[in-house]
Amino acid sequence: QVQLVESGGGLVHTGDSLRLSCAASGLTFSSYAMGWFRQAPGKEQEFVAAINRIADNTDYADSVKGRFTISGDIVKSTVYLQMNSLKPEDTAVYYCAAQRRRDWSTSRVGTEYDYWGQGTQVTVSL
Repeated sequence: QVQLVESGGGLVHTGDSLRLSCAASGLTFSSYAMGWFRQAPGKEQEFVAAINRIADNTDYADSVKGRFTISGDIVKSTVYLQMNSLKPEDTAVYYCAAQRRRDWSTSRVGTEYDYWGQGTQVTVSL
């Protein structure tokens, strides 16, 4: 049974940092590209960042580029999202997702992912 468990969310102030973690189990981590998505109240789900199977290629939404960093630890089967210089507009539930791939690419399309975590709330106050 595949499980993705996010942690690390919380309430912070503008300019603060948070690191989200997503621990994967029940899958061969090196066969999956991993992504982070977020959804704010009343808004559609939004791509945030992705990392490929061997963690040597990353992709970011323009809104987070330069502030967020995605990384992966194949040994721990865990993907991280380091979030710096947080803004109120980053407030959302953050989800990690896993996409089985045979190549070295990533995807920004949520429907292309196979497994999802339960989400972790990030709230950024003024």
